[in-house]
Amino acid sequence: MKTYKYYKLNAFAKGNSEGNPAAFLDLGDETLSDESMQRIAKEHAGFVSEVVYARKNEEREIFLTYYSSECEVAFCGHGTIATMYEIIRRDEALRSAKVIEICTNKKGRLNIYNHIEEEDCIYISAPDPVMHGCTLSRASIAEALGIREEAISDALPVDIIDAGLRTLLVPIRALEQEVSMYPDEQALKSYCLHNDVDIVLVFSMETAEPGYFAHTRVFAPKFGYLEDPATGSGNSAFGYYLLKNKKWSGDAVRIEQGGDNRIFNEVKLMTTDGKVLFGGKAALKIEGNYFVGS
Repeated sequence: MKTYKYYKLNAFAKGNSEGNPAAFLDLGDETLSDESMQRIAKEHAGFVSEVVYARKNEEREIFLTYYSSECEVAFCGHGTIATMYEIIRRDEALRSAKVIEICTNKKGRLNIYNHIEEEDCIYISAPDPVMHGCTLSRASIAEALGIREEAISDALPVDIIDAGLRTLLVPIRALEQEVSMYPDEQALKSYCLHNDVDIVLVFSMETAEPGYFAHTRVFAPKFGYLEDPATGSGNSAFGYYLLKNKKWSGDAVRIEQGGDNRIFNEVKLMTTDGKVLFGGKAALKIEGNYFVGS
């Protein structure tokens, strides 16, 4: 029986919002098998969106691996925010570092920008984007989302961009239409799997509160749940989409995220050296030990 430090945190929380829950296990300098990591993630189904496994090598470099209850996840933005915010907060040497390089299991090396002292948040460089383009019809997308085709705006294109996860981006005409849609989980999962889509981000350029740049929602049935309440990779793809369509200068902005069944969460976006960074903080909810059988 092995024992590891365990943390459950809510990433991208703002005020009374609940953020997006993630758990992480601090493996120290040890590793777990793929089967063990998947089994632990399955035990967390319905409790957190993803489990992050953090380990350090002899040079004290940090390596992150991500699992949902369904499968290994190529990249998990909110899990990275939760894990690294807590690791930096607890490590005196890291608290004084402005840029920290980490390694992810599928997306290589990424930079963490430490803004805890001035903003109480961290920023993460999204993986370099892959612009796939989209040939899916608006009619098929609308059917998968359970909405009328007319709800999809024709002022901007639908697109597929991978900035960590392969994201289908869908513009919606009005905020009211965007926050009130609740697709059928199995129908949308089937559509995503058939069309090689990881997540679906719908957005409105109309916001509920002043001071926000846009409102987004992210559906992720491929990973075992309908909606991701606050998303790093999806909003990073959205940032690259906005840059591509000349709708954003790259200056720091705040994004509202969530449906009308919750207090909206907050994801920050900015650019540096042409790269999109996403940012936020995390609220610690549970700290303890996790026992893993041999």
